[in-house]
Amino acid sequence: MLLQALIATLLGLALAWAAVRRLPHRLPAPVLVLPTGVAGALFGAFVTHTALDAGGLVPVLTGAVTFAVASLSLLLRPAGALRHRSATA
Repeated sequence: MLLQALIATLLGLALAWAAVRRLPHRLPAPVLVLPTGVAGALFGAFVTHTALDAGGLVPVLTGAVTFAVASLSLLLRPAGALRHRSATA
């Protein structure tokens, strides 16, 4: 399980780093993004490991990547400026 946690941490960090490099204008500061990716991956590994009762390395890491991507997607901001129109316009 320690190996799964270590690999999940590295995967979460790599996904967060890739998101910061690819979408810097749509994400907050890297100080927030990097730990979010790691925390999402560790939480995903924990949930998958618990649900599958140590079902193997590949399913646990798949769950880690899924949770990391989902948690990073919650940090995304809209691409363009939001245009607010009044109700009378």
